[in-house]
Amino acid sequence: MGTFQPEETHESRSSSKSFALRWKHENMRQMALIAIFSIALTIMILLVVYGQAGKQISLVIDGKAQVVETRTGMLQEMLEEQSITVSPHDKVSMSMNGAITDGDRIVIERAVPVNITADGDTKTLYTTDSSVQEAIQKSGIQVASNDKVYPALGTTVKADMKIRVVRVTKRTVDVEQPIAYKVIKTADPSLYKGDNRVVVSGKEGTLVQHIEKVFQDGELVSKKMVGKSVANNRVDKVIAVGTKAKPVVKEPEIQTVSAQTSTSTTKQATTTNSKKTSASGSKVITVSGTSFKYSKVLKNVSMTAYSSEEPGIGTKTASGTRVTEGRTIAVDPKVIPIGWWVYIEGLGFRRAEDTGGAIKGNKIDVYYDSVKHALNFGRKKGKTVYVIGPVKPEAN
Repeated sequence: MGTFQPEETHESRSSSKSFALRWKHENMRQMALIAIFSIALTIMILLVVYGQAGKQISLVIDGKAQVVETRTGMLQEMLEEQSITVSPHDKVSMSMNGAITDGDRIVIERAVPVNITADGDTKTLYTTDSSVQEAIQKSGIQVASNDKVYPALGTTVKADMKIRVVRVTKRTVDVEQPIAYKVIKTADPSLYKGDNRVVVSGKEGTLVQHIEKVFQDGELVSKKMVGKSVANNRVDKVIAVGTKAKPVVKEPEIQTVSAQTSTSTTKQATTTNSKKTSASGSKVITVSGTSFKYSKVLKNVSMTAYSSEEPGIGTKTASGTRVTEGRTIAVDPKVIPIGWWVYIEGLGFRRAEDTGGAIKGNKIDVYYDSVKHALNFGRKKGKTVYVIGPVKPEAN
């Protein structure tokens, strides 16, 4: 009996190969995805293991450095682990949520409070700046070139420091000052020596001083003159001083006429026209062609001089008139009545218009415009003075 063997055909082997190729094609994508997932998982596991490994971090706080060991992954976690607090005003070199790695250097600058006063207002500022100038700039306060800052801008900032900005303003004002006129004396040959005449009246000028005033926060602290100008020029006083020699004065002739001889004496005076007589008991003197009556004669009179240019001496006399050179004298009213005219030997006619605390008895103070002239007058003694009356004699 023969053996039956299955019939092998070419078609059966071909079908097996096709199935294997089809299965490999359909599962290739799944195999690739599984491989990628396995690699990623491995990497994650390695990262976690690495992250949990110990790290050494260099931590610098306000310039003081320290090394910290940690197994945390973020800065915030590390600071909490080390019980280090950070305020919102502090300055940190990296983000609080940033990842830290072994060997990182983290710098933290603590903010300190400072009080800044400016324009009448005080505010507290938290700053990490190192100088006063930087702190003021961060505060938004503007500082002008003339303003002052206390302490100085370059001063190192400290906690609770008090900083003050002083506003400095300058203002220029004009102040008027009088310019005193000068007294100029010129020789006048038409006037007798000792006689003066005012040619030009003096007038003060006006000087304008430009004063710079400095204010700090509205309060005046200093002032100085930064310039000046003349608004009105002065007018100097010009006085003509007589240089003409006076005629020689003869000794006055005094006549005392009785009642019995008054008639004949009067006739004689009329015909000779050299002397004047009066009623019984009157006295007459003739000086430089002028004859006048007088009430009494003062002998050994001492004389001094004064001027309105002296401190404390005004221009108004005790009688209410204005002092006038060549006319005004100061007397003792008990000796010479105020308002009376006198004739002073060697000086001429003067009027008693003023008084003085030191003028007592037979003393007379002669007025001069110039204090220099008054000083040159000095003190004169032994003078003879004829007291005339309230009316000044007129020339014959």
